[in-house]
Amino acid sequence: MSLSILTAVVLGLGLPALALPSTQYPNIATRLNTTNAYTVPAHDKNLTARNEAIQVKRETFLYGPSIAGNTSFWPTGSLGNSTVQSQFASLVADGNSQVAAVKNDSATAAQAVIAAGGITKLSDFDRLYDGQWKNAIPDGLVSGILSNYTDDLLFSMERLSLNPYSIKRLNPTSDKLAFDIDESIALSITGMTTQSLLASGSLFYIDQRFQADLESTGRYAAACDAFFYISSDTGDFLPLAVRTNVGENLIYTPLDLPNDWLLAKIMFNLNDFWHSQFYHFAGTHMVAEIVYEAAYRTLSDSHPVLALLNRLTPQLFSYRQAALATLINKGGYVDNLFAYTGAAAAVTTTILYNEMGAGNFQANYFLRNLENRGLLNSSFGPELKSFPFYEDASAIHTSITKFVSTFVDSYYPTTTSFESDNELQSWISEAIPAQILDFPTSMTRQTLIEIITHIAFLGSAAHQTLNTNDVAEAMAVLPFHPVSLYAPPPTSKGVTDLIPFLPGVAASIGQISVTALFSRPTFLHSERSLTQMFNSVEMLARMPPGIKEAAETFTGEMMVQSGVVSSRGFDERGLCQGMPFKWKALDPQRAPYYFTI
Repeated sequence: MSLSILTAVVLGLGLPALALPSTQYPNIATRLNTTNAYTVPAHDKNLTARNEAIQVKRETFLYGPSIAGNTSFWPTGSLGNSTVQSQFASLVADGNSQVAAVKNDSATAAQAVIAAGGITKLSDFDRLYDGQWKNAIPDGLVSGILSNYTDDLLFSMERLSLNPYSIKRLNPTSDKLAFDIDESIALSITGMTTQSLLASGSLFYIDQRFQADLESTGRYAAACDAFFYISSDTGDFLPLAVRTNVGENLIYTPLDLPNDWLLAKIMFNLNDFWHSQFYHFAGTHMVAEIVYEAAYRTLSDSHPVLALLNRLTPQLFSYRQAALATLINKGGYVDNLFAYTGAAAAVTTTILYNEMGAGNFQANYFLRNLENRGLLNSSFGPELKSFPFYEDASAIHTSITKFVSTFVDSYYPTTTSFESDNELQSWISEAIPAQILDFPTSMTRQTLIEIITHIAFLGSAAHQTLNTNDVAEAMAVLPFHPVSLYAPPPTSKGVTDLIPFLPGVAASIGQISVTALFSRPTFLHSERSLTQMFNSVEMLARMPPGIKEAAETFTGEMMVQSGVVSSRGFDERGLCQGMPFKWKALDPQRAPYYFTI
């Protein structure tokens, strides 16, 4: 592709223009009564007006058909439509600076790579990042992610950091091996047979075979499943085998020739990245949306719980609109760059939400989710020596829980205060018509703490792990993480050249550009960082003083945690948190506190 054509391609990136909504469609925040303290129903002196206002919302903020997949309801009705319109306009305005940065940097990067001779060998992919993307990805790549990508430990530990939601430990009493590995090969790699690894609780599994049935763009992908294990010698978490499940259905292991094994890991990464992005869509955005919809239809705008949910979910109903506008639409970014179509993305989201557990509310509470998959507090098998996602996310989850506990205690000092709050009880009942999957069926102090904590965690730690800055800085860094193969998976081993399988200059620039659009570098160290999650002057002014103090404590704890993350370095083995790269996605001064695109 010539430079002029390529420049035209990359300059075409960006969100479409959107007219701002008229003033008759204010967003939720401007509808709040900002002159009075937030109150629970028992303390409201004008219950009649309060109930009438809720009824208006129930009549105008309605459950409509799902969009961007067949998952949770999407707002409709006059108020629902105006809210979506307003929030989408806000999102587009927020993203304008990043769109401009990506356009400028992509053109510069394209020029530099072409001038240097393009991409003819694996090391040429370094040119894509060498001094490029200074505006769109100003912090640069995660240290080690490009220089150490052939290291097996990097590949395996990405499962415990970049995408910790696809892996599970196999239970020796209830799970069976999905595929067989020659025992001599397993012994040579691990010192144990696969059956022994399973029996010892040391074997882990990821299954992306469902992707074999997705609609193709004409580019290529495998549909991999893979085994990982804990080494009995070192305690390291390492890869054992990758199976392609397409064509000749080859099984690869670390004993294969370097090119074959590297290609196997690349094919797996393609599948796991696809999973991570649409799991994030289904398991964070769509879950929070329907829970909020139910809350908004049942809680007064004067209710403190709704006030807190508003703080945690700005622009909540803009993201599916953005996906339909540019990402999964016909001819959009997914169609143009990925191995599967935008329509397949909607199918994937539906499968993950309804069939593979992403849409379940209580089952995906932070600790419960990790325990259910045998990653934490397992009753069988050795502990993970290093679990970066848990290490960083647990600090955030603990501080969120502390703040929310203070918040709940401030408004509900007794057990009966929950029982007398008819709006909270209605929220629980609303889960049935809202069709919220796995929502609590009764309201107690602990229930309310868990619900709010989970929404806050989904929008912050869970979302920022799977999306936002980490996508361009680590998860989709080339050549190890292509979103398409450009040649079919091989029918036999012995591949001598990996370049035909990988994107060329135009597709590589396109991939980096699209993933960089998810970044929010201007949010770093700002009022939108995770440190400021509860620091809303308007909200706190209408709440008891103890909640403001709890918000200040949260900010202080997150600043300390930011110092912990940002000060990490490599040890004598060249490892950070047991990985040959320095993961920084959950630095509270880098991660936004709420759902972003």
